[in-house]
Amino acid sequence: MTTTEARNPEVRTVAGAVRGRAEGGLAVFRGIPFAAPPVGGARFQAPRPPEAWDGVRDAYAFGPPPPQDAAGLGEGVPPEAPLGDDWLTVNVWTPDPDPAARRPVMVWIYGGAYKLGHTGSPGYDAHRIARDGDVVVVTLNYRVGIEGFTLIEGAPANRGLLDQVAALEWVRDNITAFGGDPGQVTVFGESAGAGSLAALLAVESASGLFRRGIAQSVPGTYFSEPLARDIATAIAAEAGLRPTVADLSTIAPHRLTSAGAALGAKMLQYVDRWGQAAPTVTPFSPVVDGEVLPVTPWEALKAGAARDVELVVGHNRDEFRLFLAMGRQLGKITEDQARGALRMFAPGAAGVPGAAGESGAAGQSGEDRYRAAFPDASPGELYERVHTDWLFAMPSLHLAEAQVAGGGRAHVYELTWSAPAISGAMGACHGLDVPLLFGTFNADLGLLLFAGEVTAEAEALSARFRQSWTAFAKTGDPGWPAYDTEARLVQVLDAQPQVRAYPEESRRLWEGHEFAALPLLG
Repeated sequence: MTTTEARNPEVRTVAGAVRGRAEGGLAVFRGIPFAAPPVGGARFQAPRPPEAWDGVRDAYAFGPPPPQDAAGLGEGVPPEAPLGDDWLTVNVWTPDPDPAARRPVMVWIYGGAYKLGHTGSPGYDAHRIARDGDVVVVTLNYRVGIEGFTLIEGAPANRGLLDQVAALEWVRDNITAFGGDPGQVTVFGESAGAGSLAALLAVESASGLFRRGIAQSVPGTYFSEPLARDIATAIAAEAGLRPTVADLSTIAPHRLTSAGAALGAKMLQYVDRWGQAAPTVTPFSPVVDGEVLPVTPWEALKAGAARDVELVVGHNRDEFRLFLAMGRQLGKITEDQARGALRMFAPGAAGVPGAAGESGAAGQSGEDRYRAAFPDASPGELYERVHTDWLFAMPSLHLAEAQVAGGGRAHVYELTWSAPAISGAMGACHGLDVPLLFGTFNADLGLLLFAGEVTAEAEALSARFRQSWTAFAKTGDPGWPAYDTEARLVQVLDAQPQVRAYPEESRRLWEGHEFAALPLLG
């Protein structure tokens, strides 16, 4: 490579040549289209191949974020984000764009409640993962909110998932030119990104596109088709329209997000119809439509659908504390609120899918069993515990158990290290694993959780994350034993990491529970 080429590395993709930049010992390419802009006649449709281009395309800047609603969650889209409709792009960090290198590839899917997120967020800067792990990292944009997940007449379901499949196909067809091995692809994602990965394990068109997966905090919320249709009708009604391609296409994509935001702000009014989906503040989720997503991830994995995909699955100990803090409810939960949450979300509660309103052992209700399992817990602790278990912890654990039941292999972890912000009051909350993994302590959620306090302990745990994740991408071994239903060994990630059996209290409460698609109640 000449000096000029080292500064501005060029790679030829199937659609045309791209020019990146040399940054921090890596070659970095941003904003490469993996599909055509999903607008005009392509709006609300499955992704289509990008148009080829002549000459060399500068790949210096991230592509524009997909239309999204950031109300009440995170930082959203910064004002300096690029504008445009070329949302479906990928970015590549590579130690060396040499086709002979054949390094393992890690493909990141961002979270954001299926309604926000984009790869241009500074918190997803993949320099440290690619450099420290000597791997190629790809990040991808996908449609969120109404554009990506609302069930619309005349459009395929789960368009956001189809975007992810198209991006993985781009990786298969192009990553060799960037120094990556298309036969050694690991998909990793957090929150809605982990939920997307779990869904991809059940999506037929994604089969064979990746060898390994790392699911960080899998949300258990997948919509049944009747529920998704009812929610779509309510979203469209906010704009005075029907949930059809013809109607919704009359409103520009970035303006249509306001309809989803308006409904999200009043979802609790629909609790009698939407049950557990109503308190989640997001009217978007993958839909078990019988075609794109034929069954829930747990059902698919139990049947062996992903037995050839090696998995790491885990969650954070205090997942729901982030949402309590964002809602300014920390330390303010009442006994009535705790009782309501236990009756809504504990297994065995009326209206809980998979429980059929049945009582637990010795005729106890789900609420009674939680109180017996955590006898010294305050109302706030019970409220947080049942939300954490229902939304992230147990869906994650059960995904690993379903993989093992289906003949596959899974490794499980739990993050128990407390974020330093607010004197540790945030605990091991939702999203803490992202700045630890990427090493982006001073960006996005890292700003809130670290508040500029990046200790040697934090750096050591951050390095441990990257070492384990990249080792798994290379070998299938993250450095701790695979999970089984006898020893139930998991990696506890803390200042002093250790391997121990998964905590019994919540696991036993949810034993035998089936995570079904959320139903329409009436």
